[in-house]
Amino acid sequence: MLQDIPTPTLREARACVLETERLALRRPTLADVKAIAGLANDRRIAENTRRLPHPYLQDHAVEFVRAMANEPRETVFLIENNHTPIGMVGVDWRQPEAPELGYWLGFEHWGQGFGTEAARAVIDFAFEEFDIEHLISGARVANPSSRNILEKCGFQWSGVELHRFEALGSSTPVDCFRLTRGVWSSLKSWGNSTRRER
Repeated sequence: MLQDIPTPTLREARACVLETERLALRRPTLADVKAIAGLANDRRIAENTRRLPHPYLQDHAVEFVRAMANEPRETVFLIENNHTPIGMVGVDWRQPEAPELGYWLGFEHWGQGFGTEAARAVIDFAFEEFDIEHLISGARVANPSSRNILEKCGFQWSGVELHRFEALGSSTPVDCFRLTRGVWSSLKSWGNSTRRER
């Protein structure tokens, strides 16, 4: 999963819940394993998410949640709507010079604006808590909905690359995007998300 790479922070990050108009974003726990596996075990999601295997079993969810529990940075969140898990969103620090925003939603929650709402909350959190100059992200060329989320969040297209997708067992073209701190600052008026300490 995520390597233990020191990340420059503006202040010491503490366990928190991010709240938006309709969503609560929090660290996943072992109590969420069944829900995570139930949502993620969908080929439509795995084919659009580079690192999700298919089938996605409860053992995969247990391994993921345990890895997140050992991660000192809290930057991966379970997305809840009305106290019901609907997906995941977070920042991947595998390449510390290029922190990467990633997200997925259960299929029944697509097309309702939840992806954009959750992504914006985590983008705000990342730029407010960490001393980073930009975030990167990507969307399969065959996934215009994900591209749309990134564009609504201010990400600017930076090219196309081939990336390997575990569920596909091969590489496929990905539209690459980048969001700088300056662009984020100018767009910050997109709405309110709040953070409360746990």
